[in-house]
Amino acid sequence: MAYATGKYTYPSPLEGYENATPLPDEKNEDGKSFKNPARETLSKAYTEFPDPLDKGRRGGFDVHIYYLPNNESQTRYAKELWERIRREFPELRIYRFWDRPVGPHPVAMFEVNLFTPAQFGAFIAWLAIYRGPLSVLIHPNTVEEGEGISHGDVERRNHSQRAIWMGERFPLDLDIL
Repeated sequence: MAYATGKYTYPSPLEGYENATPLPDEKNEDGKSFKNPARETLSKAYTEFPDPLDKGRRGGFDVHIYYLPNNESQTRYAKELWERIRREFPELRIYRFWDRPVGPHPVAMFEVNLFTPAQFGAFIAWLAIYRGPLSVLIHPNTVEEGEGISHGDVERRNHSQRAIWMGERFPLDLDIL
C-alpha cells in the first residue's frame, strides 16, 4: 500500500509487517513506554541506508552548515567548526568554505557528506552540540531513476519535503535545482 499527499507518494510504514501479530500493551518499568517484541537481529537500518538513499559515491546525506558572512562572530565560529570537523571526522568528505550563497543555498555555507548510518548517527549527534549559533540543513541523496520523475523533482523533494533542519530554517531557491 502506498500513501499519496499532494504530489508525493509514500510507502506504507508497515510494509513487510502486514501479517505480524498484534503488539502487546504491556509497559516497561518506567510505566510509560511500551515493551516491544524482541527481534533476532537488529534492523538493517543500523548498518545500511534504506532504499532509495544513495549508497554510492554521492553518499546518503548532505549536511549544509550555514553562516551569515556579514556577521563576524558567526563567520569565525563557522571557520573554527569547519576545521574541527576536518580534524574530528577525517573520514567524512568535507567541501570548501563558501563565503557567499551557492546553488539553492541563500547564505554562505560549507558541506559535509555522510556515507553510512554510523557516520550519520555519530556526526549529527555531535553537530547538535557543536553547531553553536549556526543553522544546518540535512538532506538525503536518493536514487529514483526510472520512476517517471525528473532529477530536478527528486532534488527539490530531497531539499524540501525530506529535509531535516537544526536551528533556524533558511528559504532555499528550489527553482535552481
